[in-house]
Amino acid sequence: MKIPFSRLAKYLTLAFAGVTITAQLAHAQTTAPDNRPIVRVAVQQISNSGALDPLREQSNVGTRVLPMIYAGLIELDTTGDLKPKAGIAESWKRIDDRTLEFKLRPGVKFHNGDPVTVEDITFSFGPQRMFGQTKPNTGVTAAQPAAAVKGAPATANDPAFATGPTPPPEVVAVARNIWPSLIGVEIVDDKTVRLVNALPDVTLEGRLARLGSEIISKKAYLASKDWKTWAQNPVSAGPFKVKELKQDQSLVLVSNDDYFGGKPNVREIRYTVVPEVSSRINGLISGQYDFVTDIPPDQFKLIQNNPKFEITGGPVLNHRLVVFDKTNAILANPKIRQAMTHAIDRKAIVDALWAGKTSIPAGLQWEYYGDMFIKGWEVPKYDPALAKKLLKEAGYKGEPIPFRTMNNYYTNQTQTDQIMLEMWKAVGLNVQMQMAENWAQIFEKGPMRGVRGWSNSAPFSDPVSSMVNQHGPKGQQQRMGEWSNDEFNKLSDVLMTSVNPKERRDTFARMLVIAEREDPAYTVLHRTAVFYAKRKDIQWKPSQTFLMDFRADNLQPPK
Repeated sequence: MKIPFSRLAKYLTLAFAGVTITAQLAHAQTTAPDNRPIVRVAVQQISNSGALDPLREQSNVGTRVLPMIYAGLIELDTTGDLKPKAGIAESWKRIDDRTLEFKLRPGVKFHNGDPVTVEDITFSFGPQRMFGQTKPNTGVTAAQPAAAVKGAPATANDPAFATGPTPPPEVVAVARNIWPSLIGVEIVDDKTVRLVNALPDVTLEGRLARLGSEIISKKAYLASKDWKTWAQNPVSAGPFKVKELKQDQSLVLVSNDDYFGGKPNVREIRYTVVPEVSSRINGLISGQYDFVTDIPPDQFKLIQNNPKFEITGGPVLNHRLVVFDKTNAILANPKIRQAMTHAIDRKAIVDALWAGKTSIPAGLQWEYYGDMFIKGWEVPKYDPALAKKLLKEAGYKGEPIPFRTMNNYYTNQTQTDQIMLEMWKAVGLNVQMQMAENWAQIFEKGPMRGVRGWSNSAPFSDPVSSMVNQHGPKGQQQRMGEWSNDEFNKLSDVLMTSVNPKERRDTFARMLVIAEREDPAYTVLHRTAVFYAKRKDIQWKPSQTFLMDFRADNLQPPK
């Protein structure tokens, strides 16, 4: 049947009008104002390294921010029961004592809109991203070589290595510390991967849930000019994406509306570096900020006296330590280090500076270790007489012992250091404080390096996460050349590879004796507590780590 031209023209006119109206509606929808609020956070620092890469920024301040940018296969439930929960992987299971299998969650997208694929998973645990030219520790059995893992880059000589960024040595060192025996990731199908370790490891799930095991976009990484460019504008699949980073000044994150965990309730997070506590508090009260971090207890009343604000937070999975460099000529004698541990009245520090709002832990361990927690273990007792006796036995004659520190990088750090100086002086120790501006100055080698402040976290529920990760053969203390112990290092391997619960527990107990009594690597002061001041009309729950979680299920702005 022929349609008259006049009627055809009418249909075409209506059709075009419909297209125009549809296009206008679509444009109106896409350009509608985003009425979600902006969250403004004042922090003492954003990144010590200037990088937003968790394999470079393994720090307390990095832990606060980076999980808002990145997403992993599985994640730690830091505001809940501290157990691993689904992330990019919707499920996982153990195949054997060295293999985990993951089913990917469908529809997960990176910040650039690209879908997360099994190739991205493989790349995220490959040599160009993590391990460089290093090889996994395969033990005495010379287990399956990396080339045998289906879909995994065989070596750093893979052709793909000719393009894209090369990880700097610091990144490679951290990656191999987190994953000493990882061979690679095997592709099973387009929704399934297997993580293959060379040696048995009961902590694989914990290692995956910790900072440093996140999934990144292979395409975005390879397209970056160099590693530094990548590290300042990373592409992952977390709830927020990077808009702007100004080193030592500010960081702006914008909502990732396609986040698999739900569209955030705020359109931006703006972190501003404000080093001084008083300036952070004044900024909150004046309306400049919505949250301020690292509030010491002696400032609580100032906040609580204002009905618009409140204090929240508490102890986290981190302990404050004093660390020893036994390559120092004086500290080479373990009795001098032992004396320093017995001269510290930890309860006096907790009572005076923390108003009893934190505790003295049972050494470098946490109760959430479960059966691996060594009950009955304690920090060295406060015993000035014993400290003096040890110094006499060591033949100590008052030689100066350098103590490097920074101005309140940790809450109450300066006050804690001053109190300890007096306690050490009281038993005859001549400890001399040296102020540093950054961590590079703290770690600088030389005769004037001796004692320093530090903190250790437990990113998963096993002593490997802190004792081995921080003080073992590939941990930062040994990488910096401050301390080593042959027996301790052999026990580290046992703790990492044994699947026998009793053997692992006995091993950890012995490691505590070595590192905290016989040949002190450090001494624990107290459990770290993190307190925030915030607007009362914002509903938000602090985590049990340094993470500030601004995802939709943990942050409700005022209505």
